[in-house]
Amino acid sequence: MLLKFYTLCLFLFCEQLKSQQSCIFVKNSDMIGTVINATAILVGGSVGLLVHTRLPEKIIKIVFQAIGLFTLFMGVQMALKTENILYMVMSIVLGAIIGEALDIDGFLQKIANNSYGKATSAGKIQRLLYRKSSVQTVEKQHYGVVNAIIAAFLLFCMGSMSILGAIEDGLGNPPNLLLAKSVLDGFTAIALTASMGVGILLSVIPLIIFQGSITLLASHIMHVFGETVITELTAIGGLLLIGLGITMLEIKKISVVNMLPALIIIVVFTYFF
Repeated sequence: MLLKFYTLCLFLFCEQLKSQQSCIFVKNSDMIGTVINATAILVGGSVGLLVHTRLPEKIIKIVFQAIGLFTLFMGVQMALKTENILYMVMSIVLGAIIGEALDIDGFLQKIANNSYGKATSAGKIQRLLYRKSSVQTVEKQHYGVVNAIIAAFLLFCMGSMSILGAIEDGLGNPPNLLLAKSVLDGFTAIALTASMGVGILLSVIPLIIFQGSITLLASHIMHVFGETVITELTAIGGLLLIGLGITMLEIKKISVVNMLPALIIIVVFTYFF
C-alpha cells in the first residue's frame, strides 16, 4: 500500500507537468528533471513522515537493480552516438588518469565526512538502508534538522548520477537519468525521513541549487559550442553511465567520479581540434 501510494503520487505529478505546456520549465526544458527529482523526495519524505516505517530490504535492493539496468541501457544508447571513437578513448583514458591523480572521489568523501562527521557520513547512512537492524540503531540517535539536511544533500547529490543527469537535462535532452534518480531518491527519502525527520524534506533546497546550477551551465555550453561538441559530450556521458550501471548492479565497482574530467577533455578535443 505504501509503495502504491508513493508511485501514484509521483505518476500524477509527472502527468500534470506534461499537461501544462504553458509552464516555463516545460517550455524551456531547463531544470525540469531537477524539479521532478525534488518533488519525488518531497513525496517520498512525506510518506515516510506519515507512516514512520522502513521499506523492506528486498524492495530497496530490487529498485536499485532496476535503476541499474535502466542506467546501463541508457548509457549504451548515448555512447553509440559518438562520431569519433579516437577522441572518446583519449578523453576517457586521460580523464580517468587526471581524476585518479586528483582523487576526486576521495575528495568528495572527505567533504561528506567533514560536513557531517565520520560516525554519520552519507555513505554510512546509505548503508543503513540495507541493514535489518538499521532502524533501531538510527532511532536511538538524535538527528537535528541541520544535520539531516546535510546528510540527505550529500546522499542525493554527491554522486555521478546527479551530475550527469543535470548535464543531460541542460543539454536539451529528455531528463531520463534524473527521472530514474527521482524514483531511487523517492524510495530512499521514505526510509530516511521515517528515522531522521523533516530535515530530509528541506534537503531539496540545496539539491535544487546544486543540480540547477549544473543544468544552467550545461545549457549555456549548448548555446556556445556546436552540435558536434554536444554529440561527443553526450557520448562520453553515456560511457560514464555504463560504468555507473555496472557499479549499481554490483558487477564491478568502477570509480565513475574519478572519470568526470573526461567531460571537459572531450569538449577541448572536439572544439579546438
